[in-house]
Amino acid sequence: MSASDEFLSDVHTPSASDLGVEQDVGVGLSDPHVAQSRRRMLDLVNRLHSTGKPSFRVQIDMDLPQIAVIGVQSAGKSSLIESISGITLPRAAGTCTRCPTECRLAYSNEPWKCNVSLRFITSPNGQPLDQVRNEAFGPTMLDKREVEERIRRAQRAVLNPSTPAKEFLQGEDEDPSERQLTFSSNCVSLQISGRDVADLSFCDLPGLISSVGKGGNANDIELVKGLVTSYISKPSCIILSTVACETDFENQGAHHLAKLHDPTGKRTIGTSLTSIFGSYSDLECLLGVLTKPDRIPHGEEDRWLKYIRNDSEALENGWFCVKQPSSKSLSAGISWKEAREEENEWFSLTEPWMSLESNCQSHLRTENLTERLSVILSELIAKRPVSMLPEIHEELQNHLRKTEKQIQDLPKPPSDDPFSEVLHLIGAFTRSLSHHLEGTPSSDGLIQSIRPMQIKFQRAIRATAPDFRPYERSEADTRSLPEASFLENEEHFEAPLEDNGKEIFIDEVFDRAQFARTRELPDNYPFVVQKGYILDVTKQWREPSLNLFDAVQRTLNGHLKKLISEHFGQFGRGGLQQLVQVVLTEHLKKCGDQTKAQLNWLLEIESRPYTLNTHYYSDYKDKFLAFYRGSRESGLSGDLIRNLQSYDPTSPQESSPFQEGMAHIMSALPKVGITGTQAVDLAKLLPLDPMEPALAIIAGVRAYFQVAYKRFTDNIPLAIDQEFVKGVERDIEEVLYSGLKLNGPDGHKIARELVQEPSGIATQRDQLQKKLARLNTAREELLHVGI
Repeated sequence: MSASDEFLSDVHTPSASDLGVEQDVGVGLSDPHVAQSRRRMLDLVNRLHSTGKPSFRVQIDMDLPQIAVIGVQSAGKSSLIESISGITLPRAAGTCTRCPTECRLAYSNEPWKCNVSLRFITSPNGQPLDQVRNEAFGPTMLDKREVEERIRRAQRAVLNPSTPAKEFLQGEDEDPSERQLTFSSNCVSLQISGRDVADLSFCDLPGLISSVGKGGNANDIELVKGLVTSYISKPSCIILSTVACETDFENQGAHHLAKLHDPTGKRTIGTSLTSIFGSYSDLECLLGVLTKPDRIPHGEEDRWLKYIRNDSEALENGWFCVKQPSSKSLSAGISWKEAREEENEWFSLTEPWMSLESNCQSHLRTENLTERLSVILSELIAKRPVSMLPEIHEELQNHLRKTEKQIQDLPKPPSDDPFSEVLHLIGAFTRSLSHHLEGTPSSDGLIQSIRPMQIKFQRAIRATAPDFRPYERSEADTRSLPEASFLENEEHFEAPLEDNGKEIFIDEVFDRAQFARTRELPDNYPFVVQKGYILDVTKQWREPSLNLFDAVQRTLNGHLKKLISEHFGQFGRGGLQQLVQVVLTEHLKKCGDQTKAQLNWLLEIESRPYTLNTHYYSDYKDKFLAFYRGSRESGLSGDLIRNLQSYDPTSPQESSPFQEGMAHIMSALPKVGITGTQAVDLAKLLPLDPMEPALAIIAGVRAYFQVAYKRFTDNIPLAIDQEFVKGVERDIEEVLYSGLKLNGPDGHKIARELVQEPSGIATQRDQLQKKLARLNTAREELLHVGI
């Protein structure tokens, strides 16, 4: 059990018998007339304040009642707190006012004791910590005389956060030559219980400052202001504002600040700060306290009595006045009891205080202030939990739902069996990879992303078709080649792809064939002519093929990275994602090398023209030969052929030499035994075209291109898909096991290191789980409260 838990186990709200008083003299939290339900609510708030470990209290998550003591420096706050708590605070060099000091006082049947702890909410450079850190500072104290030194040492530790706290606990009781911080929002926390201790919870905040001395930090002004605001802006904070009577009221900024956050004065027990902070919405409890009344110049007492009468700066809870021991009395070691007796004697014997009306007398002395604080705290605690219990319960439920959602949104926590978890992750990854490589129906799937690249590749290969022209170069400006109509149904391209500026004219083909002849007989030309034209085409196929591979490689690599992140991204701290990425990048490179070798092989075999697809080759050759021949003839004997094609002996036409001649020829042919002849057949009687051998060559080359390019535009994508895309998943599990060294003797150790959770996520998960635990505990407490 921690010191704070042990402290809480002893604490309960005192009954009348505990206090040893009659049932009509109890006050505030000690009032025996408080209803049983309110009594349970008071105990509930105590438990809510202390739910979970000290560094993770429900008060961090919810607004629970407490008292904040504010004022300017030297307003007497520390002396006031000493008079309420019964302990002695450090007096050296103003250290007490440089960091918050929280005091949780609780009545207990056990002997007096005090625990001190340090709560760090910011780093040494002032940045908020991801996780609030609470450190016990020394063992439990049973002697009040030890408290002053312990607090002094604790404050040194808070103001020097880079130095281990134990050095200040165990070292010499002296201030370091230099403080790391001048002020700090980290705090010293006191938990005090005993038979003579009232049930109160308050925080002594650093005094407000308007300037800094030589060598000081100007940022301290806003730091202290922001620190005070963070406490008093909470609706359930009782503001105890101290004003020293030795200084003009208007010059003491704490009261102005309190009124900004409590404009109606309901939550303040004394001060005035609107000029510093602006205006805020209505809140609930404010008390004002005048200190050092013995330092009021003679004749000026009436200026201050109007506050006690609540005639000036009126507050709902009124103004109080206390008189603390002088420096001389403190040096003489005056006891707490003696100080209270001295205070009572001073107010009883000093004018004009002794002559104040009876209703104002109840606003003098520390005892009356403590009782009033106890009553206000009791009423605030009772009001918020009882009348607003459904609202608090709903607030808790909202926090619970939000916290549970935040935990659910975190990555899955590491398993207790990291080796099996890594194997499971690899298995899930390989299954998902196989699914993506096979193809998914989504529009951004891998196969869908690759298909446009394949079409682009097909177009690029088709664009390498030789652009043969069946006419001489000298006729290039006057003649053109129509589209081959027999290709329209099998090649659906947006525009003719043969117009590439690389025309090959018939006379150039003929000359090349003539130069290539060696020992061939007349009218025979070597195959090397056709092969040369074919190789001129196929050597252009390497670049589009490698471009397709590079594009597929980039696309596959991007999909693979995304898939790796989805499956292994939550294990970034142990390097699992990064290591898997490295292993698969190397695996991808090997698959790529194998694929390139396969592509080179396919390109190599295309360097030797060959096909067994003789049917398609012959069909295409006949079509291209007719296409080229017809186009050529239309240029050489175009008018004659057109007339022959349009000749119809049965059609009535005007007589012309052509009509008369055709009639004579067609009628004479049967006389010499030639029958079944059509007019167009007469074109065969024309002289043989000397370019006929060249026409056969270009028709053969063009026919072979159609056969070769179609198989090539299938083979290259198939090879890339088989060797590279599908090849990635080949033996993928073994590749990962080996690359991650999971199949070695240190496999379990490596797996444990790989699945380490990122520190940020681990810290966040720990914070959320602790928050969830304390919220659940608070909910259980609420469920057991009767109204």
